[in-house]
Amino acid sequence: MDIKFFSIDQEKQDRILNAALKEFAMKGYKNASTNEIVREAGISKGLLFHYFKSKKDLYLFLFDHFVDILIEKMKQEVNWKVRDIFVRNREMAVVKMELFHEYPQVFDFFNGIFFEEDKDISKELEYRKNEFLSKNYRDMMKDIDTSQFREGVDIEKAVDIIAWSLEGFSNRIQAKVKGMNLQEINIEETLAQMDEYLNVLKNSFYK
Repeated sequence: MDIKFFSIDQEKQDRILNAALKEFAMKGYKNASTNEIVREAGISKGLLFHYFKSKKDLYLFLFDHFVDILIEKMKQEVNWKVRDIFVRNREMAVVKMELFHEYPQVFDFFNGIFFEEDKDISKELEYRKNEFLSKNYRDMMKDIDTSQFREGVDIEKAVDIIAWSLEGFSNRIQAKVKGMNLQEINIEETLAQMDEYLNVLKNSFYK
């Protein structure tokens, strides 16, 4: 991606990003058409490839861009003064759901990523997902209050187990809602289910 993309006016940026999100969300990476993207965005194909080297470059940019937006939104909206790991994880989940309601096509795009199997893109996505979990998640958990953990608990491993458990829960929910409209998903029910798992983990690790 050419950094010059961010120098064009916001309205044109949004048209390109929304058109790309829509096409990839509807058809997945392999079947998405850059012809449809430029038609929807109202731009020339030459202009699209002036900013993005390839369809793959555009697809990965969307992932990186909206992960960055999600992280920034978490930094702004999570109450970082509350250092309980379970409260923090729940707040982060709420922020993620709020972002998806603000940008429904982002939800569809990320939900599609979970099922993406194209060999041209799957390794890149796996690396990025692991990077988000290992680096960004750890950064967000580095100041948690460890005094509440039971004596003898390996805190570093406990944090990993909590992260893996929540990732597994997220994957299960994504599989459950595949193909569903965002409005069809009961957010309160999903949060209530997550709370049940958080309580099991809390009872396992806390005093």
